[in-house]
Amino acid sequence: MTTWLIIFFIIFIGLLVLASVKSYQKNRTSDEFMLAGSAIGAFLGFMTFAAALFSAFTFMGMPDFFRNHGVGAWIFLAFSDALMVFFIIWFGYKLRKLAKAKGFKGIAGLLVKCYHSPWAGYLFFLTAFLFLIPYVAIQIRGISIFLNAAFPDAIPSWGWSAGTVVIMLIYAEIGGLKAIVYSDAIQGILLLVVIWIIGLACLEMSGGLGQMMANVGTQNPNLLTLPGPKGLFSTQFLIGSAIAIVMIPVTQPQLTTRLIVMKDLKSVHKMTYAVGLFAILVILPTAFIGLYGALKYPDVSTSEFLSSALLFDQANPVAALAVVGLFAACLSTTNAQIFALGSELRSLLSGEDKMVMRYTKISLLVFSLVVLVFSIYMSDQLVLLARLSFTGTSVMAPLVLAAVILENPPKVLMVTCGLALIGIILNILSVIPAQIAGLNFDIVLYMVHGGISVLIMATHKK
Repeated sequence: MTTWLIIFFIIFIGLLVLASVKSYQKNRTSDEFMLAGSAIGAFLGFMTFAAALFSAFTFMGMPDFFRNHGVGAWIFLAFSDALMVFFIIWFGYKLRKLAKAKGFKGIAGLLVKCYHSPWAGYLFFLTAFLFLIPYVAIQIRGISIFLNAAFPDAIPSWGWSAGTVVIMLIYAEIGGLKAIVYSDAIQGILLLVVIWIIGLACLEMSGGLGQMMANVGTQNPNLLTLPGPKGLFSTQFLIGSAIAIVMIPVTQPQLTTRLIVMKDLKSVHKMTYAVGLFAILVILPTAFIGLYGALKYPDVSTSEFLSSALLFDQANPVAALAVVGLFAACLSTTNAQIFALGSELRSLLSGEDKMVMRYTKISLLVFSLVVLVFSIYMSDQLVLLARLSFTGTSVMAPLVLAAVILENPPKVLMVTCGLALIGIILNILSVIPAQIAGLNFDIVLYMVHGGISVLIMATHKK
């Protein structure tokens, strides 16, 4: 496998260097560096949005999720992603209209203009920082446990994490958002190709789809039913997950920004339809890999299962391509989110453009170091950690939606969203229990926070 790995890595790094150089030559202003000139077409827009949404977490987290919790994982993502696609069509139109009227450097800065208060921007940025940093760390954690299991005698797990962060940082600092978009296109194609090759191989090794399902039904029938062998897929879990995922384009700036930087609304619509199709295509083979693991590796650790299913059970060229594909997925996603945090900070800064850009680039370094520390201490529950990130950022949805819908959004939403943020932090710290009156905390939060927000917006006078 080593020879194939070297060949594929040389090709991949060569493409990254080419993209960085090409992007660097076009970055004449800070807006071109941070927003790619706001001229991304439908294809690149689709690839960069899909790559930012479906990442190393999909490559590694979803197979392990299917292995442990069964086919209900399909509903968890596929249904929620379908709802999100329809929502993007409306939200993209409203957001682009607002950004054109107010000017755009980041969602945090846009909220400052809409609410006429810097606290709206600070609150959004703080939430993004608190919940995107762990999500980025998930990607780094995923690639490190995978590579450490595949090459146990090479370097420590933290060494893989550090190397990934260094490459990511250099790439982002040189090429800006346009380079990340090119990287996303490479990663998206690699992800789809590799995941299907491995998925079909796992399906074949299991005797085909019919035989695989029959064997799973015999060995662990709970994997084929809801709520799954561990009771995870309750109605409350699925509703809470759907709300959190639908709100991703509203509250996670790496995706919101991509709706803005596309060249026109027609391109946004084409991108949206393509992302919906991509969601189905990329999730389906992870089910094959996960159920294959449920049959062959039901009781092993996450790292052992992934290294076996994605590497050791595959032909050498496929295994090597899987390593490069996973590395590419991790790199583009972490780049997108760290860069998004830098963009949000920039939108809150004022002063000379050169000085603002200097602070922004320093912030990228700081954010990367924080991510590296987090990644070393993260657990292996990648999907559940990702869901926590989605849930955490979703509490800012009323703040953003009110700015998009209302001409002068009510400032009291800053208070209610701030209280919701405190509530979810207290829940994570176990100060507030996981269930209240028989309902999951996130369901109670959405009911109370959403109901109050709707009431405030409905009764607000322009």
